Amino acid sequence: MKRRTNFKLSFSLVLIMSLIMLTACGNTDNSTVNTGSTGGAKQATLDFLWFSDGNEGEVIKGIIKEYEQSNTNVKINLIEVGFKDLQTKLKTMISGGKPPALSRITDTGSFANQAVDLTPYVESADQFEGQFIDSLKPYYVIDDKLIAAPMDVTANGLIYNKTLFDKAGVKVPTSPEEVWTWDEYIAALKEVMAKGGARYGMVWDVTPHRWSTLLYQNGGSIVTEDGSAAAINSEAGVRCMELFKQLHKDGIMPESVWLGGENPNNLFRSGTVAAHWAGNWMISNYKDITDFEWGVTYMPKGTQRSSVPGGKFLMAFKGSGNEQEAAAFINYLTSKEVNSKYNQESLFMSPRKDSSVLDYEFGKEMYEVFSDELKNTSPLAANDWSRQTLISKISTDLKNNIIDVLSDKATAQEAMDKTAKLINEAIGSQ
Repeated sequence: MKRRTNFKLSFSLVLIMSLIMLTACGNTDNSTVNTGSTGGAKQATLDFLWFSDGNEGEVIKGIIKEYEQSNTNVKINLIEVGFKDLQTKLKTMISGGKPPALSRITDTGSFANQAVDLTPYVESADQFEGQFIDSLKPYYVIDDKLIAAPMDVTANGLIYNKTLFDKAGVKVPTSPEEVWTWDEYIAALKEVMAKGGARYGMVWDVTPHRWSTLLYQNGGSIVTEDGSAAAINSEAGVRCMELFKQLHKDGIMPESVWLGGENPNNLFRSGTVAAHWAGNWMISNYKDITDFEWGVTYMPKGTQRSSVPGGKFLMAFKGSGNEQEAAAFINYLTSKEVNSKYNQESLFMSPRKDSSVLDYEFGKEMYEVFSDELKNTSPLAANDWSRQTLISKISTDLKNNIIDVLSDKATAQEAMDKTAKLINEAIGSQ
């Protein structure tokens, strides 16, 4: 009887100890993974610095809401600023030791040292880069690091007054195989002026970026391929400057735009100009025109076809404490489904190769022409304009030197030599 009682006591003690150990283990597990409905992931709030040109702010807010519903551990804090204030705001946050988790950005080069290298967060760098059009690569791959990811892309192209061209009986190219030479294009403009009643053949935005399209079409560039020296004063650079001058001298382009500051958008809207050399964003800007028909056709070629790529990028920043979550969100925003939705609803162009044709509510066929221009763009264009630290130092001088040629203050060679000297000085100071 005593032996049986001792056995019961021993068994009870073992059972109690086992329950205590199980309870302790259970408490340890709960302290590790019990983070609400997040499945164990840490709670993260990502500050997202953002600017808007149009309705894309509302589009991104809808995408953020969908992301947060699927990723309950992440909260996106969208900080909206004006484009002109973005760099100042970003620099202030970084210098203050409180960088945002990520930002929409155009000037990737100026913040490359503060950017998170996304390479460890993607399956394969080559595969990631292969999703996007090749001409954008210099903007977001620096020193073999993925410092950013493309969100949308821009291109320079040719918008024309269809009513004036039809009145003159002049047909525009409707396929890449029909692209005009520059001589053919100028002849077409002169005919629209003579027979269609156009006051001017063309207006051209007053920016070195838009002007440089002509440079690349003639086989030139601003700097050498390796960026070690200026190339703008080459034979190609001087030739394109002389052509630009001749277009004004012959009255095909009005001097009032580059020399007088007249708005080229207003001139095209007046219905008296045959064509506008502009960016793809003007498609949405001009969609309210009802006084005449207009469309988009292919730019002419010199020694080659070319546009100039640009765009907006997503960059994550070191020191935010949420680098992994920011990278995951960037991967989401640049995926085919989400990126296509964003660009289609914002009336932007997608940088993805598999999203070059989107079902826009307006101007679908026009965007396709701009997309084809990008496919046929000189790699030297992105090589130049991705060097944004350099470009920012010489862009205003380049514009002023172009104006000096138009106003007979300098020859094409003198202006390009002067610009080249400034470029070489800027390269030497880096």
